[in-house]
Amino acid sequence: MLTDTSIKNAKPNEKPYKISDERGLFILVNPNGSKLWRFRYRMDGKENLLSFKSYPEVSLKEAREKRDEARKMLRDGIDPSRAKKAQKASDSGADTFETISREWFEKFSSTWSPSHGERIIRRLERDVFPWIGKRPIKEINAPDLLSVLRRIEGRGAVETAHRASQNCGQVFRYAIATGRAERDPSGDLRGAIPPTKKTHHASITDPKEVGALLRAIDGYEGGLIVRAALRLAPLVFLRPGELRKAEWKEIDWEKSEWIIPAERMKMKEKHIVPLSCQALEVFREIQPFTGEGKYIFPSPRTWERPMSDNAILSALRRMGYTGDQMTGHGFRSMASTLLNEQGWNRDAIERQLAHAERDEIRAAYNYAQYLPERRKMMQSWADYLDGLKEAVILPFQRKKGKI
Repeated sequence: MLTDTSIKNAKPNEKPYKISDERGLFILVNPNGSKLWRFRYRMDGKENLLSFKSYPEVSLKEAREKRDEARKMLRDGIDPSRAKKAQKASDSGADTFETISREWFEKFSSTWSPSHGERIIRRLERDVFPWIGKRPIKEINAPDLLSVLRRIEGRGAVETAHRASQNCGQVFRYAIATGRAERDPSGDLRGAIPPTKKTHHASITDPKEVGALLRAIDGYEGGLIVRAALRLAPLVFLRPGELRKAEWKEIDWEKSEWIIPAERMKMKEKHIVPLSCQALEVFREIQPFTGEGKYIFPSPRTWERPMSDNAILSALRRMGYTGDQMTGHGFRSMASTLLNEQGWNRDAIERQLAHAERDEIRAAYNYAQYLPERRKMMQSWADYLDGLKEAVILPFQRKKGKI
């Protein structure tokens, strides 16, 4: 561990050498006698160095403070080297679109998931910065931005064009708030880019065909983990990503509930899945196999990660179902269609499908909304599926009146 005395007494050698402090901080002593502060850290699996100028310009105490600030950035998912470059460019008056974009990104990325942040910065770096990144943000107008977006649209990535426009608008508004731009030209481009086409997730909704699918799942000869996930999918009708990342700690055996935390849900809202007897049976069957690990459906390569996002889709293809017939998302459409046809409360169905609640305040408290009826609905749905699988179409058993 460094002291002021040890730094002052450090003599230059023929080659540079370092003297370590702690937590990544060290001082580099050069042959010319200069003593430079360096902080070593890892980000995204890569080793990086951050400089804090030289000693004694920056004292030992100041260097440690700078190191601690950088470590805090790392805990928040921010690369301190990138943040330093963005701040330096901003302080120098280089108010280009790229500079302000990176500053905006470093400021807000800690509030996003790592994957979401990575998609945003890659989109800007690939599709926006090469064309307008070096230009002063004040000079960029609507036609300039439209030209960028049309390049994206031209390769068929219409949804990416809309997302890029949204991100650019956020950057412009940040520049306005910080006094470096006067208006957001992205607002002038409404209707200039064609709307995105809604993705259609192929689904089977004919009761006889549903029964055939369920029998095919029971006869699936692939891995035990994928087979269990396939059996569970029609019983819980979650999104594929929510299903495959299931963790054992989320299962409440006493209440027969699967409680999924908000950060794992697409809409970032806590979600409760009442578990039917059939769903619990699937969990009990696979528990001896994966119950000691974190994930209910781990990857066959390493149990430290969940199974692949293509696992269920690949299994459906292996069973002979094409992309026009059935997808992993299709189990949700199947349930929604048939439950609505059977007359269940539409609001209860929507809540169980975990569709977005427009009012964020209400959403925070509505994860348990309609829970008694949803519990009854989920068990009746599972019994109905059993009937279809046995080629016996059973009516839903619903209690009339208020649940």
